[in-house]
Amino acid sequence: MTPTWTDQAPIYQQLADRLAVQLLDGSPPEGEALPSVRALASQYVINPLTVTRALQALSEHGLIESRRGLGMYVMAGARERLLRYEREQFLQKDWPALRAKLKRLGLTAKDLNWEST
Repeated sequence: MTPTWTDQAPIYQQLADRLAVQLLDGSPPEGEALPSVRALASQYVINPLTVTRALQALSEHGLIESRRGLGMYVMAGARERLLRYEREQFLQKDWPALRAKLKRLGLTAKDLNWEST
């Protein structure tokens, strides 16, 4: 299945976001290699230069590192750094908008089922 891309952000940023979600899920684990640029380009049906740019963005955030001749590896502590960043983003950006929508809809904590998937 070909991944879908939106016009909301550059494709490299969307790929970096997808890879960050995978890192949050522990895939690949810290210290392990990411798939090669060619493998990712084939998987996501995009130009290898776009993949390289996405990996560069993750590297600039201290999540992955290049090991000369070996590829890109997940850095130690990457998941925890990413988790802290994502939590902060959620609390500053997503939560206020979500809270306002819940209020507009008249929903309270009692109306929400935290256990359902």
